[in-house]
Amino acid sequence: MASLTTMTHHDAGDATEAPDWSKHGPATRAIHAGSEPDAATGAVVPPVYLTSTYKQDGVGGLRGGYEYSRSANPTRTALETALAAAELGERAFAFASGLAAEDVLLRSVLAPGDHLVIPDDAYGGTYRLIARVLAPWGIEHTAVDTTSPAAVAAAVRPTTRAIWVETPSNPLLGISPLTLLAGIARDADALLVVDNTFASPALQLPLTLGADAVVHSTTKYIGGHSDVVGGALVLREGVRLPGGNPGPTGSGSLLDAVAFHQNAAGAVAGPFDAWLTLRGLKTLGVRMAQHSRNAAAVAEFLAAHPVVEHVIYPGLPDHPGHDVAATQMSGFGGMVSMRVGSEARALEVCDRTRVFTLGESLGGVESLIEHPARMTHASVAGSALEVPADLVRLSVGIEDVADLLADLERALA
Repeated sequence: MASLTTMTHHDAGDATEAPDWSKHGPATRAIHAGSEPDAATGAVVPPVYLTSTYKQDGVGGLRGGYEYSRSANPTRTALETALAAAELGERAFAFASGLAAEDVLLRSVLAPGDHLVIPDDAYGGTYRLIARVLAPWGIEHTAVDTTSPAAVAAAVRPTTRAIWVETPSNPLLGISPLTLLAGIARDADALLVVDNTFASPALQLPLTLGADAVVHSTTKYIGGHSDVVGGALVLREGVRLPGGNPGPTGSGSLLDAVAFHQNAAGAVAGPFDAWLTLRGLKTLGVRMAQHSRNAAAVAEFLAAHPVVEHVIYPGLPDHPGHDVAATQMSGFGGMVSMRVGSEARALEVCDRTRVFTLGESLGGVESLIEHPARMTHASVAGSALEVPADLVRLSVGIEDVADLLADLERALA
């Protein structure tokens, strides 16, 4: 009998092969879903299937549904099974990067002439994809404050097919009320797409709050160790394409459209990348708890520091989205942003830390510091999404918090 690590999502096997992990808690789902002991050897960790093709038992006779590793690979299947369970979704798709995942979702949902609503503080890479890759293709967008349901509703057009939300957002950590936005999307026959990278499924489950699709850069918290690049899409059960779009398969199913585009475009996660990401997912819960504890201590320290003009962290009571975050998140996460009054001072602070490493990306076990205006968000300079020049973004790691505070004190002195 084949294990789940050697089956596609469309070949789930007998119900006796594994428990229904969706009925278990988040840490149990992350550890066990997709990682049932191998039937042949008893291995408790899915193997890395470093193969490009598979022997067929006669023409069209596929073992477990596998024919070519762009279409499916057992290690990637294990990761996709685990990600779907983690987000309580119907199906997950693993990609070579977060932007590859975003591109497939947007191309699955949108056609020339369509419109989408995006945050006015979206991740620079997302904005670049929409404004410079999809816009010449005929896709229109409106950037609004997605923390305001009224602003989102006012931006919706008859051609709107998706409302794109980051919560918390990057890098200004805005908190968008997902249940209210889901209602606006439904009324507009549009999809609500949530970038859940900053919160991760350990702290927030957008699909349970009405979202239709969740996107991740799994490079960040899910991978968690700054050693692998990847992305993921997770879909709510039964979602249909907006606007009556039949999709490339003619079925009208968002799942079918994404599966088609993933295979057709081919930017899939490689087997070793999938294995590393699956390993990271297993410890996501304990890491996010420590990230959140450390970030709360850092935010409180910075809020009391005379050099810091403003601290942005959803866990602080004065954050405008604090109450919403407390309702839809189980923790406030590991990202903290601060404003220090001038670009020169921001650059100096970034240069002076030693425990916080100056670098792009986020979500690893080590603490990172960066200057968004010149680094991760340089692509939005001069646009409506331009970030303040005095902004410093911290990805607070899981080191001893006393060392982090001492490092920031030295940098701010």
